[in-house]
Amino acid sequence: MNISVVVTTYNRPQALRLVLNALLAQRQAPFEILIADDGSGDPTRELIRQMAQQAAVPIHHLWQADDGFRAAAARNLAVAAAQGDLVIFLDGDCVPRPDFIAEHARLAQPGWFVPGSRLLLSPLLTREAEAQQWPIHQWGRWAWLKHRLSGQSNRWLPLINLPGQGWRRRQPAHWQSARTCNMAVWRTDLVAVNGFDESYQGWGHEDADLAVRLIRHGVRHKNGRFALTVLHLWHAENDRSQLPENVARLDAILKGQHTQAPRGLAQRSPESVRQALQPHA
Repeated sequence: MNISVVVTTYNRPQALRLVLNALLAQRQAPFEILIADDGSGDPTRELIRQMAQQAAVPIHHLWQADDGFRAAAARNLAVAAAQGDLVIFLDGDCVPRPDFIAEHARLAQPGWFVPGSRLLLSPLLTREAEAQQWPIHQWGRWAWLKHRLSGQSNRWLPLINLPGQGWRRRQPAHWQSARTCNMAVWRTDLVAVNGFDESYQGWGHEDADLAVRLIRHGVRHKNGRFALTVLHLWHAENDRSQLPENVARLDAILKGQHTQAPRGLAQRSPESVRQALQPHA
């Protein structure tokens, strides 16, 4: 099974560097890393170029013009270029721990998608980690307990790895906890539902929309908590001015029956993918 990791980013190169360093230090290496860039400037482009030239794992940079928050479109571009069997979605401010890929591979099961969880860092810890480029992906549970007790992170228990898989399949139609800051989906299932709906612009609910359509298509939810926890760097709240429109779209999906995104992967031609791919030379 080949695993493609799709990392969304927008003008936050120091956070992205932490994420990429953590991905390149995985105990089980991904097949490829695809950066779904929603219009970042030259500092991000230069960072990706440098890291791609040095990495043992292929890093592909797919860039679209900065025209507002278009995460759904950026992810579709990356999925269209992906060659892996399993696609793991990860945000460019969510740092994976060393067993992240291995745990996703262990929990992967045909006919299921697997969302994980996150641990939120404080603004102070985030600023220091980015400025110093601390290898926070290497920190153990006891180091994180210290940060939890000092108020520098919001949780600690999700870092515990619980055994067994049967309990993970108890809510197969649960879409509410599916967040593409940390979620694995088989590429064939993404193609079957036409990927993300690019009608969603601005922050909010494009991941819930995908989960609802996957479940309606027959793909079930498998709980990845207590195995797949990422370290979410702090950021200011995103602009939510378009949230009412996105809530209305999701409500219409919940009331309807369709599984296909009206504007999705099928609209991503090979030529559009070639144009989005950025050279590393």
